[in-house]
Amino acid sequence: MPSEFDWNNLRSFLAVARYGRLTVAAARLGSDHTTIARRINNLEAALRTKLFDRSPQGYALTASGAQLLPIAESMESLSLKAQDVVGEADLSIEGTVRIGAPEGFGSCFLARRVAKLCEKHPGLVVQIVAGPNTYSLSKREADIAIVLSQPPEGRLVARKLTDFNLGLYSSRAYLENAPPIHGPADLSRHRFVGYIDDLIHTPELDYLHQINSEIVPQIESSNLIAQYKATLAGAGICVLPNLITKEYEEFVPVLPETVRLTRSFWMVTPMDMRDLVRIRLVAKFIADEVRASRELFEHTGASRPRFDGRAPPEAYAAGPAAE
Repeated sequence: MPSEFDWNNLRSFLAVARYGRLTVAAARLGSDHTTIARRINNLEAALRTKLFDRSPQGYALTASGAQLLPIAESMESLSLKAQDVVGEADLSIEGTVRIGAPEGFGSCFLARRVAKLCEKHPGLVVQIVAGPNTYSLSKREADIAIVLSQPPEGRLVARKLTDFNLGLYSSRAYLENAPPIHGPADLSRHRFVGYIDDLIHTPELDYLHQINSEIVPQIESSNLIAQYKATLAGAGICVLPNLITKEYEEFVPVLPETVRLTRSFWMVTPMDMRDLVRIRLVAKFIADEVRASRELFEHTGASRPRFDGRAPPEAYAAGPAAE
């Protein structure tokens, strides 16, 4: 094999193949785009073939590049496993694990629990990318993804973590001045907070159409935290995971016996990374934390105190908190 063929060149090839642009690849590798371009040129010279078609839109793999891609990915996996074997022999866990997750799980559940894992393993870096996006494991946008539906078959390992419940919630201030609610048909007369339609990346987040097709949110955000903050401030009614509302007494359930949604969290890892020590460690931590918090995910809003103001008792009934 020519001496010019080295791992740094191959890493640059993989990054450009996955992201299609030099600047993005450079950012992911902690380098600069001129270095990445030079390494791609060196690799093409070493292999005596063109690996990418260059255009203003980015870099696209040629037939030769497509042939090299699975080989490069296998070498990457071997490199990662070698690092983990050495780390395990030294009884230390080092490296970075990136977790892509919905906000309710990533920001409101996992973020507050992950510190104890990092305290136990000082060499471990945990990155939480929380949002409503989908994450490409093949492009290494995440090492572990928490998703809302079982992924299609492929080079992925998926396990169901738990079901979780959602309901309609509002603030007492909003409900005091809002029309009464006897059932789902009355909801179309109310202000709602929800997701932006064209930024919903998974059908599991399209809640409102399932409840009442006439509901059109007045305040929309792709950010769940923005939604629940607006709801607490009196902006209207919102579909929220009960694992969030359980912690805020200000949230008042709306039609909890009538409107109840259930979704699921799945944990997914690439098949070629599932045996890496740090991936196994973080995946087990997540599964253990979910198992220990089962009651939180299964919680419903039906036992919370209800609004007892001007709305009729069949819509809201006052009662003691059961939490």
